Amino acid sequence: MIKRTIQFNEKSNLLEDSIYHYELQDVAEPHLFRELFDYESIPKVSFNNRHVPVNMPDEIWMTDTTFRDGQQSTSPFTVKQIADLFKLLSRLGGPKGLVRQSEFFIYSKKDQEALFACKDLGLKFPEITTWIRANEKDFELVKEAGVRETGILVSCSDYHIFKKMNLTRRQALDKYLGIVKSALSHGIIPRCHFEDITRADFYGFVVPFASELMKLSDESGLPIKIRMCDTMGFGVTFPGATLPRSVQGIVYGLNHYAGVPHEQLEWHGHNDFYKVVSNASTAWLFGASAVNCSMLGIGERTGNCPLEAMAVEYASLRGTMDGMDFTVITEIAEYFEQEINYLVPPKTPFVGRAFNSTRAGIHADGMLKNEEIYNIFDTAKILNRPAHVAVDKTSGLAGIAFWINDYYKLPEEHKVEKSDALVLSMKERVDAEYAEGRNSSFGDDELVNLIYAIDSKRIRELASYSKQ
Repeated sequence: MIKRTIQFNEKSNLLEDSIYHYELQDVAEPHLFRELFDYESIPKVSFNNRHVPVNMPDEIWMTDTTFRDGQQSTSPFTVKQIADLFKLLSRLGGPKGLVRQSEFFIYSKKDQEALFACKDLGLKFPEITTWIRANEKDFELVKEAGVRETGILVSCSDYHIFKKMNLTRRQALDKYLGIVKSALSHGIIPRCHFEDITRADFYGFVVPFASELMKLSDESGLPIKIRMCDTMGFGVTFPGATLPRSVQGIVYGLNHYAGVPHEQLEWHGHNDFYKVVSNASTAWLFGASAVNCSMLGIGERTGNCPLEAMAVEYASLRGTMDGMDFTVITEIAEYFEQEINYLVPPKTPFVGRAFNSTRAGIHADGMLKNEEIYNIFDTAKILNRPAHVAVDKTSGLAGIAFWINDYYKLPEEHKVEKSDALVLSMKERVDAEYAEGRNSSFGDDELVNLIYAIDSKRIRELASYSKQ
């Protein structure tokens, strides 16, 4: 008979039941949740209407996987590019280190050169960590790198344990615990990557494994971390959704049933079902201190959680940027495009060239009267990316006037109105081109040439303001 105990939770100020104790269920056949994942149809979401409490940690932060998971989806970065991006990560995170860590591969000579190049920068944040598979050979590389923490791949769904590794749950558990003990014996903090957690038997493997890790953590005095890896993007945030897909259920369960402290819980999601940002935010809300991201969301298949998105989420949830430099978000996007030749889709929030650009005439008219009407926040101040209007067949007089004011950076007292003769003449010529079959928007150079053709004296006057 299990002895029932209750403990006072200082955060919720409630007495809470601590009767639950889960042991490994070493099943003979894999549990693949075929009722949810039959593979021949869209994965299903089921509900049991059980709810867990919001439990935001005292501190939350971001970690970065651009140079590990992110690099798996792009052309390999050069050592210089990694060092340059690492410096941008540090500036974005600010003095509080809200981009707390950045993880690196260490398998190739170039990976190792990049790691040491970033270490030589002497930056406090982000802390450099590594990632390895659960074997002794890989661990030797960690010791050579001289890092304080390493990620360790510990796949936890039966898809991986039975079908990829051909192990039983007990064999997998013993293997994982062995490599974790090896890390601890060398004073290195293990960050255990619970791969495919949203298809894993939560109470039959995940919680018992996490409980064993917490015992090792207590014995060693080192904070063993658990990264909850939504490897296929199956996580959902719907209230009352069942495990293994419930994000809040996973975070709450590891904290409440396995006793994993908030600061040792980290969420790592993928965007296969367009849920990566909401899933990461939910992980914060329900008890994980860290969310793992990549710059621009690059990563396997549909990508990881975009770092820039979670920086904005942080400011939304905390009501402050806490020293983060959001103008670096624009610099990161520009660096990817100019130095790495990576195409950022134009409409990507916060980083795409057209994310705060409008074409519709009615929107342009609103922007001309007050930018706040159709711009999400002061993007010029916060991101160093002013709102724009693209001129096409729907932009109207307001769109053209806004373009002139924006392009030439006209001071308030010299801004043109949509009734200006120059704007009226430009509108006539723009309309004429679309009447003849044009179907693309006007580029900046085309519009400048159009002004020159209409009034060469006026264009010199406008240009004089932009030089002031």
